[in-house]
Amino acid sequence: MSKFNEQTTLNQFNKKLITPLVLGSILNPINSSIISVALIPIGQAFGAPTSQTAWLVSSLYLATAIGQPVVGKLIDIFGPRLLFLFATSLVGISSLMASFAPNFWWLVAARVLLGFGTCAGYPAAMYLIRSEADRTGEESPASVLTLLAIASQTIAVVGPTLGGLLIQVGGWQSTFLVNIPLSLACIILGYTRFPRFSKEWAEDNQKLASIDFIGILTFGITLISALLFLMSPSWHKSFLVIMALIAGSLFAVYELKVKNPFIDIRVLSGNAPLLLTYTRSLFSATLSYSVLYGYTQWLEKGRGLSPAHAGMLLLPMFLMSIFISRMTGKNPAIYMKLIIGSVVQFITMVLLFFTSHSSSLVFLILIALVFGIPQGLLSLANQNAVYFQASPNQMGASAGLLRTFMYMGAMVTSVATGLFLKSDAITEGMHHLAVFCSIIGFALIMLTLFDRSLAKVRKTAH
Repeated sequence: MSKFNEQTTLNQFNKKLITPLVLGSILNPINSSIISVALIPIGQAFGAPTSQTAWLVSSLYLATAIGQPVVGKLIDIFGPRLLFLFATSLVGISSLMASFAPNFWWLVAARVLLGFGTCAGYPAAMYLIRSEADRTGEESPASVLTLLAIASQTIAVVGPTLGGLLIQVGGWQSTFLVNIPLSLACIILGYTRFPRFSKEWAEDNQKLASIDFIGILTFGITLISALLFLMSPSWHKSFLVIMALIAGSLFAVYELKVKNPFIDIRVLSGNAPLLLTYTRSLFSATLSYSVLYGYTQWLEKGRGLSPAHAGMLLLPMFLMSIFISRMTGKNPAIYMKLIIGSVVQFITMVLLFFTSHSSSLVFLILIALVFGIPQGLLSLANQNAVYFQASPNQMGASAGLLRTFMYMGAMVTSVATGLFLKSDAITEGMHHLAVFCSIIGFALIMLTLFDRSLAKVRKTAH
């Protein structure tokens, strides 16, 4: 009997890993979403306009867009344990810094550090899920992948509601202090439950020396230069565009020549399905974050709701997202999830065009409810697509790159909200944002409809 139980355990996913994997993977979504209802109070506290508070969004995503692939690659080399512990400790430290920020730009710096701290959770989770699949022989651990997606979606959507309640009780600082117990829990559980990987230090040092620091640097300069220009475009800042183009060109040329590139452009160019999945993630993330940040700011400033009420108004999105994820999570029909999700996301963008300062609460709740459908479909479908399309020995880096494209979408949103919502005519700006998002939504539908590679993912998932 004991031998049978032992064999059963060997063939099952190590359930002790689930809690730290989930906690680590939600650190980024909670800090992405909880800030959405805090932007207006923070702007009022520091006298910062909407175009400036957008940096609180961009700074975190800039750090994570650069940090996720780097940490993912380091996890592929050294294993997840040490990097997970170090990164999650940064979450607690940066949150303390933010809570006692003496000025606005100190707060932005804390958000950058926080972004780097959230970089390890998701690549570590995907790495360990892949490792457990290899150990147990279970090629498609759908239940664990679904749980991971549901946890991230839950936190991402419940974040505004939680943030609104925390602000009402303890001010905007409480939206940062909530990270401290999460950070401590990740450190304790990661230390006690993550496996220790026995590796040869000489081999590790050799791999560490092969890390493409030039690629990382040029990639970072490209993103930073482009973002600095787009956040406040003007002719006298056109030199930033030139910097971005030069750095981007150097990055592409160097990555094609180096033996161990930071982002393997050759693999991406030879793996069109994976590249299409990354592009879909960028588009869908742009639309998701436009609702999360743009719509939430409009609810407070344009519709006159308090942060708590604005957060509560997004609660139907959370309920619908969880319901859809639970109903469809184990269904391998990735193609249909992506089609339905992208179409409904487009419909939501069109609905945003009809908002006004006198919009009924029923209509606003309907928008949140409808948008919960793609929230429950797209993230999980794209995550599962990467799981099957990426090379197993590059799972950490591939998962990190998926998040990079999502964060790039968030940065596009940050630029768009900074441009469209910067004036007092915020409702008109909301309509301009809705038109911008509708164009992206239509492109997403077309991209998904004509992606025939998704049929292969469906067959593999079976």
